[in-house]
Amino acid sequence: MTTFDDRERAYENKFAHDEEMRFKTIARRNKLVGLWAAELMGKTTGEAEAYAKDVVKADFEEAGDEDVYRKLSGDLGDKATEADIRAKMAELLLVAKDQMVNEA
Repeated sequence: MTTFDDRERAYENKFAHDEEMRFKTIARRNKLVGLWAAELMGKTTGEAEAYAKDVVKADFEEAGDEDVYRKLSGDLGDKATEADIRAKMAELLLVAKDQMVNEA
């Protein structure tokens, strides 16, 4: 085993770890934004948890955030503007990152 092989393996492991953390952070953000949207819609605690799971699942439709935005926009209707939804998604991404770092 050479130093080069060790470095390559370390880089691959770091990349895999970073991608896993990115995925978990986005999923956490989606849950948080789902809970926010559920509150705007007046859902009960149990309904809010179920709705948040639906928002997390919506992210698997396509790459990027547009699938989550479409779900939230369609469900919220006139309760939030596009700017409100996108701002909350950005804000809660930072919250999710902070939570993930503090848990690690």
